[in-house]
Amino acid sequence: MDIIEVMKKKLFLFSFALLVSINAGVWYEVFFGQEKNTLEISFLNVGQGDAIYVEAPNGYQILIDGGPDESVLGELRRVMPFLDRSIDMLIVTNPDKDHMAGFIPILERFKVNTFVESGTKNTTETFKTLEDLKVKEGATLVTARRGMRFVLDDGRGIYLEVLFPDRDVSGVSRNDGSIVSKLVYGNTSVILQGDSPSSVENYLVSLDGERNFLDSDILKVGHHGSRTSTSENYVKEVTPLFAVISSGGGNSYGHPHKEVLETLQKENVKVLRTDTEGRISFYSDGLSWKLKKNIFQKN
Repeated sequence: MDIIEVMKKKLFLFSFALLVSINAGVWYEVFFGQEKNTLEISFLNVGQGDAIYVEAPNGYQILIDGGPDESVLGELRRVMPFLDRSIDMLIVTNPDKDHMAGFIPILERFKVNTFVESGTKNTTETFKTLEDLKVKEGATLVTARRGMRFVLDDGRGIYLEVLFPDRDVSGVSRNDGSIVSKLVYGNTSVILQGDSPSSVENYLVSLDGERNFLDSDILKVGHHGSRTSTSENYVKEVTPLFAVISSGGGNSYGHPHKEVLETLQKENVKVLRTDTEGRISFYSDGLSWKLKKNIFQKN
């Protein structure tokens, strides 16, 4: 081997080592970013839609809604372990495109064990395609009902409990039948709401009574910050420290609406928005939350 070839080989090895070192920080976040006992919940930046990724310390994963398109795939690459091609559970809070369309490319690429839905229906081609893929995937199909508890990490007592619907909603509107759930780890919790209107929120308040189960640290705001959700009575019952709004910048609906922001401000709730801040991630050790915004920004 002559001196030129030796120099070329050394240059290649140096360049490769440099590339590995540069990417090490990125992949460290993917592989080791969570402490061993932390629960992660990330509100993904998918534009005008919802997609929420949850991963327990034992690696159990849930994706609640898939957003309006394939953009969810890029977001998942930044929060899931490298080369992971399975998700334990998918939950579609309601079968509107902005909640379910992203599940189509996910089911085409990922192994899914359980698929949870509200029971409401749609007549769009997107909905029909998703129905066909669910059957083809062979995942266990579950219709959500109040009181169902999905255990993510039995050893640490981490679970997701369904708060609504509490009945057959196949004959009601997709928003009225939308799934509401609560994620719990120790003393920390999150209310996860799809597009449920204020009528459902107030119904949940009436059911809560002395149980006070709605009380949570974080509220995922209903219907992307639409004025049809986030009633003052409901916010008072949940008493969140943070409210997360998932919406697209400059969307045609005007989300989030001014009235919703005013209600949250009145109750001294810190508002976080995917349209202005990108992906929003919280990490819990069962005692408190750590907030990490903009781990990676979408282009």
